Formats: sequence, structure tokens, C-alpha cells
Amino acid sequence: MDLEYKKSIISYYDNTRIDYRVLWYGNKNKAVHFGYYDQHVRSHNQALVNLNKVMALKADVKDGDIILDAGCGRGGSSLWLAQNYNVHVSGITLVPHQVEKAQKAAKKELPDRRVTFSEQDYSNTNFEDESFTLIWACESVCHANEKFDFYKEAFRLLKPGGRLICADYFRTKRPLPKEGEKLLHEWLDGWSINDIDTFHEHRKHAESSGFVDFEFVNITQNTKPSLKHLHSMASKLWRFGIFLKGLGLRNNINHGNHLSSIRQYEALEKELWIYGLLSLKKIDK
Repeated sequence: MDLEYKKSIISYYDNTRIDYRVLWYGNKNKAVHFGYYDQHVRSHNQALVNLNKVMALKADVKDGDIILDAGCGRGGSSLWLAQNYNVHVSGITLVPHQVEKAQKAAKKELPDRRVTFSEQDYSNTNFEDESFTLIWACESVCHANEKFDFYKEAFRLLKPGGRLICADYFRTKRPLPKEGEKLLHEWLDGWSINDIDTFHEHRKHAESSGFVDFEFVNITQNTKPSLKHLHSMASKLWRFGIFLKGLGLRNNINHGNHLSSIRQYEALEKELWIYGLLSLKKIDK
């Protein structure tokens, strides 16, 4: 990944950590992702946890798995996996403060050391070949400048028969109409995401890397209440955000994050992108 792009991603998460802390997750849930709603979910916090459950079920997580949480954020999914399964998890992120927070939480909640965290680029890690049985990527592949690089590295890291599970944003087509591209990037730019691919493009990258059994499920309707929740909060706080920026209490990154939280849902309503769950396998020898 390009050095300047890495710096922009780190800067984004450094500057918006308070936003996430105040408006999204709590002390017991460190999820920096959207929630999955179904008939069993009645709250925002439950929905955040439920996405982990849905991903784990789709990935067939089982005791004994050795998991790479690629783009782990503050370690929410990594910790959840180790708390609910007898697995070993390595979480990696580009963001130093996220590694620090995740390590602190792991030391407190999982003293048996089944979860570790490090500062690494998931497209170019220092792990040995065939180190993992499962790679978990929750709303992180979107940040890859070249999605193929992520799949190539994931294939190298997986043992034969290993699985990859990914929950993320997927554009509906390329190119979109001019106004559609403009709106989409008004969202992406504020979250330091260069671009997102269609699921067909993801499939091409994955299969070119050697993956098989590509499965894609559109779960937009299940995540839409969570997406709408963010849009609602951001819209209600918009004038207050402008006021704080005028006082110098919010910078351009904070302001861009706020605007993106509005534009994302607007782009969804115009069917410019969908939220999907994809799973793949590395063929067994």
C-alpha cells in the first residue's frame, strides 16, 4: 500500500476515535463496524455483536482455528472470536493507537494470550506461508488500494482448505453515472477509502489469486437499520458540527467523517452500493 495512503488511513482513525467512542461503541463492545439486524436483535449493541455471529456462522468458525483478523480496528471481533471459540487470533491494523487499545483489552479480558495484535499491512504481512486456517475481514478490504493485493496475500497466508470471510461495501457497477460517482466519493473520501469494487471485480481478484467456492450474499436489508442509524445521528448533529468546526474544535478530517456519514446512506438510497458478505476457500491439496 502506498505510504501516503497509509498515512491518510492512520490519520483518519486517529482523528475520529472520539467520534466512534461517543456515538458508536461502548465499553463492552469495541466494534468499529455496522450491525446486523434480524428477528433476535432489539438494540444497536446487539446488532454490532450479531454481525460477528453471522460472519462466524458463514465462515464455519470452529475450535482449533488459527485466525487472522485482517484490519482488526480496536480488536472487537478478535476478542469476540476468542471469547466464544477455542481459537487463536492474530489481529493486525495499520493504526498504532488501535493496536495499543486492543492489546490493553486483550490483557484484561483474555490473559491466556490466545489473541495478539500487531501493526501490519494486510496486503504485505510478516507471517509465514500457510499460517492460518481462516482470514476474517470486517469492513477492512474497502481500504485496500488494490484489492487484488489483499487476496494475493490472503491466499499465501491460508493453509490448504482455509477460508476467507469478508463483510464490506460493494459498488453496484463501474462506472456509475457522473453524479453517482461524485456522491459515492463524497462518502468514501471522508473515510479515507480510495474506492470500492463491485462483487464481480472482487470475484475476479479472488479467483486470479487461486481462491475457489466464491459465495456472495447481499445483506443490505439486514444492515440498513444500522446504516440509517448513523445517517440519522449525523444529520441531526450536522449544524452543531459546523458550529464546532467554526470554533476550531473540529478539524477537516472530523468534518469529512461527519459529511461521509450522511452521504453514505444517500448513496445507498440511490442504489450506488450494497453491503455484502462474501466467503471463499483455498483449495485443499
